[in-house]
Amino acid sequence: MFQIYCRYPFGKTEEIPMAFVVKKSKSILTKEEIMDFVAKQVDPHKKIKGVVFIDAIPKSQGGKILKKELRNLALKSF
Repeated sequence: MFQIYCRYPFGKTEEIPMAFVVKKSKSILTKEEIMDFVAKQVDPHKKIKGVVFIDAIPKSQGGKILKKELRNLALKSF
C-alpha cells in the first residue's frame, strides 16, 4: 500500500484531508480499514475524510508527485 496525504478543496475556505492509495495486486483493503488505521495514527483534526484508489501516483519526469492531478482526481471522486 502506498498512501499520500493531500487536501481536497471543499468550498472556498475549507479543505478536507484525503488519501490516495495504490493497492498491491490481490489486496483486499477497504476504505474503512485505511481510514481507521490513519485515525489511530494522527490527531483528530488530521483524520482523512476520503480515500481514492488509483493505479499509480502521478509523477513528473523529475519524480515529484503531481499534486494538481491528485486534486483533479479528488474533485471527480466526490
